[in-house]
Amino acid sequence: MDLSSLKPAEGSVKKEKKRLGRGQGSGKGGTSARGHKGAKSRAGYSKKRGFEGGQMPLQRTSPKFGFKNINRKEYRVVNLDALQILAEKFKITDITPEVMKENGLAPKNALIKVLGKGTLTAKVNVTANAFSESAKKAITEAQGTANII
Repeated sequence: MDLSSLKPAEGSVKKEKKRLGRGQGSGKGGTSARGHKGAKSRAGYSKKRGFEGGQMPLQRTSPKFGFKNINRKEYRVVNLDALQILAEKFKITDITPEVMKENGLAPKNALIKVLGKGTLTAKVNVTANAFSESAKKAITEAQGTANII
């Protein structure tokens, strides 16, 4: 055993961190190991999410489609053939939104639009929020009435 082979015990000596910005003699003076100028050398710097160094970020270059119209009215569609079944099966002459909701043609608070698919032979008075031209024509041809709420 010589003096050259002596070492401190494992874990007894902690390596101290270099203190930044304490003069040239410390080895980390001047720029404090941050390089010269620029945002990264400043205090309080934090990169914004999606920042690409001033280049146009990907989320702004990729195209977006369409928009949501806040004034859109969503109608539940009921066709003439469904009204014909109601008139035949239940012998109903006045078809209102309440009757349609009771018979499962529309949910509770839905706006109802009658469309012209199918044929209508029964004389019925239909009340709904909207009608297509062909539905209105078919109802009036069958001596019924189409009433808009």
